[in-house]
Amino acid sequence: MNASLSVHPLMEAMAPKAAGVAALLSGLANPNRLMILCALVEGERSVGALIDATGIAPTSMSQHLNKLKDEGIVAARREHRTLFYTIIHPAARDLMAVLHAHFCEKDHA
Repeated sequence: MNASLSVHPLMEAMAPKAAGVAALLSGLANPNRLMILCALVEGERSVGALIDATGIAPTSMSQHLNKLKDEGIVAARREHRTLFYTIIHPAARDLMAVLHAHFCEKDHA
């Protein structure tokens, strides 16, 4: 290996973060999860409201919300028997705000 070759400083900084970025993008890389997050970018919603907004079946909704929660993208809070979800990952919130502006708003449909 040639010792004169060096890693570009930008790549050196990115390397330790690449796995986390890939995990975040993996969590987003599903049409149903994108619809859920598009609804959540507008604010906290109950599971029932997410089902109504997206048309995703309850069992599928539960699986997608669990995946998003496991990836650290959303968090849930319980109020009596109702679960409410919100986006907690700052980068996911920022990405979804951009995607929402381009794809979710009615003016851009």
